[in-house]
Amino acid sequence: MSRRIVVISAGLSQPSSTRLLADQLADATRSAVGGRGESLDVEFVELRELAVEMAQAMVSGNIPTPGLEAVRRQLAKADGLIAVTPIFTASYSGLFKMFFDLLDKDSLSGMPVLIAATAGTPRHSLVLEHALRPLLAYLRAVVVPTAVFAATEDFGADELESRVHRAAAELAALVVAERTGVAGFAQGAEETGPLGPVTDFNQLLRGHDGG
Repeated sequence: MSRRIVVISAGLSQPSSTRLLADQLADATRSAVGGRGESLDVEFVELRELAVEMAQAMVSGNIPTPGLEAVRRQLAKADGLIAVTPIFTASYSGLFKMFFDLLDKDSLSGMPVLIAATAGTPRHSLVLEHALRPLLAYLRAVVVPTAVFAATEDFGADELESRVHRAAAELAALVVAERTGVAGFAQGAEETGPLGPVTDFNQLLRGHDGG
């Protein structure tokens, strides 16, 4: 069986360290999925190619544009997502944020996501946890535990390679799992749990005066 992931790269230059890291993560995920007996199709999206469309959509409200609609279709068919951004001024790039602002609020619900970032210095590594992870969690994506940060000096280092493969293995495990199981956990948690229907908290309080 073939699975599919989309790789979002917010690098501004060509080539870019952001795309380099995205390629490494995609290759590692393909290998990890292959190790589970399945194949993986990978589709790349370079956000810099959509920059003008996204800016026009933000100021005009004319959504979707052709390019954004194409990416939405890709995401709708995807089993997982890899999202990689450069770090500017201690946070993700404006291009990266603008893309996720333009997505439908439910488009990533239940989707396995691997987050990663690049920067010129290791001082920005915590951006993954205080900016990227909350952003994707807000969109109800299932973010894998291991995030990958690469400063300029990290490329080619064994530690980065090890972290790339660990994160890829975590993403592969979710991608190969039944998507309905993962999505059901994120989308249906309010109504149903592993032991059956969940009673509304207000109902539990009926008949109690708080004494």
